[in-house]
Amino acid sequence: MNIALLGSGSEGNAVLIADGSSAILVDAGFSGSRLQERLNVTGYSFSDIRALVITHEHSDHVRGAGVLARRLRIPVFATEGTLRGGRSKFGHLPHTHCLEGGRPIEIAGFQVHPFDISHDAEQPVGFVVEHGSARLGVCTDSGCVTHLMRQRLRLCDALILETNHDSTMLLAGPYPWELKQRIRSRVGHLSNDDAGGLLEELWHPGLSHIFLAHLSRENNLPDLARLAAEDALRRAGCFNGDTRIHVALQDEVTEMISI
Repeated sequence: MNIALLGSGSEGNAVLIADGSSAILVDAGFSGSRLQERLNVTGYSFSDIRALVITHEHSDHVRGAGVLARRLRIPVFATEGTLRGGRSKFGHLPHTHCLEGGRPIEIAGFQVHPFDISHDAEQPVGFVVEHGSARLGVCTDSGCVTHLMRQRLRLCDALILETNHDSTMLLAGPYPWELKQRIRSRVGHLSNDDAGGLLEELWHPGLSHIFLAHLSRENNLPDLARLAAEDALRRAGCFNGDTRIHVALQDEVTEMISI
């Protein structure tokens, strides 16, 4: 399984997951032209995309979803709540399939396992994606770490995990108090420390790659997110560097990795 984040943050999110002959996108939070440009960096193109899988209906995850689905005539997989809540953003979708947390589904040769998360959207989900023996966990928007998240994300070979904000930067930063409270709430976003605590629980010797995602430009720094993750891995007993940490940024495509 090949994986790259085409960009991650409040201005757009998209994850490419491919097996060499075909690919799916998790979220499409960029315009069609920007998605195409970023796909080109990976060596894949629109002709390789077989399906679009959506985590939730917020604009930074679905901005290009409707255009892409209509242009490529590909199916869109999302929960009933996401399809309902995002109707005005999607426009007409040629083919839709409803996902349900806890009910796995095969999508373009990948086994996709949706699970419920805590975020201020209609019916948001994270995913575990399996292909052969490879296992990828995706959880980019969640206000808190839940027991279900811990269960579903166990024993992954790679993780895409939100490290949205540094708590000190957020509290001292320019956002209105109401927005700060929303970000810190159980339906907001994970802090570096939240994600670090989860990584400490999830780490195992087979976890080869961690992508730190959805960093806030105003309330986080890549070095702070990386330091929190590195500290968590050390606490978990990972000192040999076998687990690589990748910090996903808004304006860059990450390295393509294989698991």
